[in-house]
Amino acid sequence: MSLLAANRSYRLLFSATAISNLGDGVSALAFPWLATLITRDPMLIAAIAFATRLPWLLFAIPAGVIVDRADRRVLMVRADLVRLGLTALVIALVISAPSFPLPGSELPYVAALGALAFLLGTAEVIRDNAAQTVLPSIIPKPDLERANGQLWSVEQIMGSFVGPPLAGVLIALAVPAPFVLDAISFGLAALLVWAIALPRRKAPPPRRMRVEMAEGWRWMRAHPMVLRLAIMLGIINALSTMGLTILILVSQEVFRLDAVGHGILLTAGAAGGVVGGLAGPWVIARIGGQRAVMLALALFPLPMLVIGLTHSPWIAGAALFLEMIAALLWNIVTVSWRQRLIPDELLGRVNSLYRFFGWGMMPVGALAAGWVVGLAEPGLGRETALRLPYLLGAGGAGLLAFYGWAQLRLTQPT
Repeated sequence: MSLLAANRSYRLLFSATAISNLGDGVSALAFPWLATLITRDPMLIAAIAFATRLPWLLFAIPAGVIVDRADRRVLMVRADLVRLGLTALVIALVISAPSFPLPGSELPYVAALGALAFLLGTAEVIRDNAAQTVLPSIIPKPDLERANGQLWSVEQIMGSFVGPPLAGVLIALAVPAPFVLDAISFGLAALLVWAIALPRRKAPPPRRMRVEMAEGWRWMRAHPMVLRLAIMLGIINALSTMGLTILILVSQEVFRLDAVGHGILLTAGAAGGVVGGLAGPWVIARIGGQRAVMLALALFPLPMLVIGLTHSPWIAGAALFLEMIAALLWNIVTVSWRQRLIPDELLGRVNSLYRFFGWGMMPVGALAAGWVVGLAEPGLGRETALRLPYLLGAGGAGLLAFYGWAQLRLTQPT
């Protein structure tokens, strides 16, 4: 019997993941597209992307303590409701604008959009940390690869395959429309998560947050392979975020795509995510987790190099497809490995530390993208400057692959 048919709590989590990721996929296109309607300055666009990811650097570690202390289901519900309210404020901001684009009056709107993006990112830190920590409580450990593969597949289908082209259609109809759908998705996800039944956890004794964070850090220091994976993920995410931050401008100015076309381009990456999520467990079962991670590292530089050189959106789409296959192979192996290895009472704190290193580098990548383009444009021209983050990312990913082949050894936890 399938996991979805046999496990009600997993079925509810799966459904909530699908619905909330549809909203996330819609906003993944709508937010940067809205930013380009407000300004064409790559540094200002990068600043909004920076604000979205900065909470992972600032709050990932304390979020882990909160997740280990509190009812994880309630945290997820509250985070989704907060995101619903913040998205309603984004709708109000869009409606208040006199027209788009906003020549000469963009700074107040950029600042407001950046502040809302920061708050939405903060709620996402809590929600995502709690969601990943919940899974081992409702799924037997032998089924974690299968469950993670299914969850990431539905995330890709809804968040990147359905969401972005739908957002392109909605934003062409009315700029606030995609954000309305985003808000509705958060409300529905909160209702589904509320219905999940979790086993009762013994409440830990109240202690200082600093003491609890130190426990998570001591555990990670005692398991250096986990720390190594976290730092490598941080580098991968920083390089990937460099490309993603500038992709909206490359799509508009190099590939000459409109909102619908850009949404379709993003679905190519989603298709790779779906293939990676569904086929990844099969590949891992046959070649092993160690070789699957090595394969992912070998693939990471290629998409960045291709996008940095091509003029064709079709070729760029194929590169995004390959990038997501590699990302899903990496994620399925490393996350399932961590979920088996880390004790439940430390899972939130260690995961938060892992994400501090792994996701906290994303705002650095976003700012680096704007800085590289802004610095290079006067001497190299606009198009070459827009391609430069991809070429630098390809070089960095290639060096990381050589390091990983030499240093990574993933033995199975007992």
